[in-house]
Amino acid sequence: MSDGVPTDPRRAQLRRLKRIAVAMLVAMLAGFLVSHLHGERGIWAWVAAFCEAAAVGALADWFAVVALFRRPLGLPIPHTAIIPRSKERIADSLAVFVRDHFLEPEALLAKLKVFDPATRLGQWLSQPSQVRMLAGMARGWALQALDLFDEAAVRRAIQGFVVDQLRKWNAAATAGELLGLLTAGNRHQRVLDEGLRRVAEWLDDESIRQRASALIVRYIRKEWPKLASTVEWVKPMDEIGDTLAERLARAALEELQQVLSEPEHPLRQDYARWIGGYIQQLRQDPALAARVDQLKQQVIDHPAVQDYVQGLWQRIQHSLREDLSRPDSVLAAYLERSLGSLGQAIGRDPALRDALNQHMLAGAEKLTLRLREGVTSHIAQTVNSWDEHKLVEQLELSVGRDLQYIRFNGTLVGGLVGLLLHAITGWLHF
Repeated sequence: MSDGVPTDPRRAQLRRLKRIAVAMLVAMLAGFLVSHLHGERGIWAWVAAFCEAAAVGALADWFAVVALFRRPLGLPIPHTAIIPRSKERIADSLAVFVRDHFLEPEALLAKLKVFDPATRLGQWLSQPSQVRMLAGMARGWALQALDLFDEAAVRRAIQGFVVDQLRKWNAAATAGELLGLLTAGNRHQRVLDEGLRRVAEWLDDESIRQRASALIVRYIRKEWPKLASTVEWVKPMDEIGDTLAERLARAALEELQQVLSEPEHPLRQDYARWIGGYIQQLRQDPALAARVDQLKQQVIDHPAVQDYVQGLWQRIQHSLREDLSRPDSVLAAYLERSLGSLGQAIGRDPALRDALNQHMLAGAEKLTLRLREGVTSHIAQTVNSWDEHKLVEQLELSVGRDLQYIRFNGTLVGGLVGLLLHAITGWLHF
């Protein structure tokens, strides 16, 4: 540990192997020196041959390994510090390699076809435990999403959207279309029939006739008091009122019955003309449209309407949070049932599986084509942005251990080659 940062164990291993390689080189140089001091005769000739060639091999491999990462001894020797000097070429080559071998559309699509994602999705969704887990995860995500919303901003956005849409709404044209829909197929005549029947029931009510009689008597006594006093000598005014009310009710009922029984009654025709004319006015009359729009604007600007619109998000959020917070969430249960039904449908419907696979393959192809150049550029830019010292350090930690074994092998192989050459030289002289 250094300053709280754990030490990379590869660093210690690399240092140890470098020491061993250096120790082998020093040993070979020492052996070469000792053999020369002994005149390189007898066994010392073989030691000298081995140590000389081994030292040359060790030095050559040391130079080759060091030249990959930096300039040996800091000297500006050509074709050294290969990795730092070739960083851009390495970045481009790595990016092209990833693009051509991992993001090739045909290769990816071939693997997806074999994978059969629709069937696997159906099998996964057919397991109740998986669906329950997914619905629970979605419930948790939804609760977290609700916490991320800026309530004031959402309220303002909803209010602005709703009010803006209401102001743009052509209320007169909509009312005209709605009335046109309601009058299609003589529906307005059925509405009239129902209204007339309700009026008839109202007129046939005894309490209504009594109220009408009292109204008639009260009116006569108010408007013609002398006449009412004179008539009272002949017949009580209450009886006259009852009689008039009953006759008026009977006359009105007879008229209503006639209207109900005659499809071409003048009242019906007048009603139809009035409705049709009003619909045309709503659709075409700018003055009427302006009055309707003015009424609409008054309604929109009413404080109660503004307060209601502002409180929409609060009510929606409260309802969502209250439901999603319960283990028996209605929304989560609905999602669970829907996902389970989808899994069953995928399992039993080959056409649905084929359609899903086609959509997934098409989507994967578009996504791959869109990502290829972006990912390639991102890899190249990322590698180019790395610090050269850091890049060299990380690469050396990753492959440096194996490179030190190259130095070991170079030392031993060089020594063996030296022995072989000494043997051949001795054989030729012999």
